[in-house]
Amino acid sequence: MEKVNVKDKEIVVPGEVVAVGMSYLPGQGIYRKGDSLIASLLGLVRIEGKVIKILPVSGKYLPKRGDVIIGKVKDINFSGWSVQTNSAYPAMLSMKDGSSDFIRRGADLTRYFNIGDYLVTKIYNVTSQNLIDLTMKGPGLRKLEGGRILHVSPSKVPRIIGKQGSMVSMIKKAANCNVIVGQNGVVWIKGADPKDEILTVETILKIEKESHISGLTDRIKGFLESKGKKVTGE
Repeated sequence: MEKVNVKDKEIVVPGEVVAVGMSYLPGQGIYRKGDSLIASLLGLVRIEGKVIKILPVSGKYLPKRGDVIIGKVKDINFSGWSVQTNSAYPAMLSMKDGSSDFIRRGADLTRYFNIGDYLVTKIYNVTSQNLIDLTMKGPGLRKLEGGRILHVSPSKVPRIIGKQGSMVSMIKKAANCNVIVGQNGVVWIKGADPKDEILTVETILKIEKESHISGLTDRIKGFLESKGKKVTGE
């Protein structure tokens, strides 16, 4: 008998049987044993048609090709920049991918990026040894100036962004702040008024904390309105 044992957005634990039947397909965090689909990690169930997957509630970022992330320059060597990505794996931004300029070997690389700089960058390759290759060539990829950095669980990023960017757009308009959410759980916030930045931080942390509860958008809208902000749309 084919059956789904859990509801969408329900929390499951490793070893829990989430569905029975060969018509259901295992996604992230799910493995098949016989005709059963079993959870391999702690997280929130997402049911997308016949595909069942789990979004982890905690843990380090798992880098994927094509992800736009926010990284911090941690070292500079003769070939480029070493970048922290909130991942367990090392990341490298080479000279040829760091700028559209031709950079001569031996040049002063701090003219471009220095240790401690935060970058909006893109993963263009993850090697078989889990080495991450980054690029700054692409729309929106740049060094960040000013603002403040917030770290959230990478698994909560989709809820912070919202469908087609609806949630983060609502926050940006209401709080009058520029917000960039990296897929690695690093968020950059910059506003003209520090109070607006603080409100944005509080709002994002509220989303992270309550992301598993239904009616999230309405609660966030109510929260912003309670702080005297006008919410014009999602």
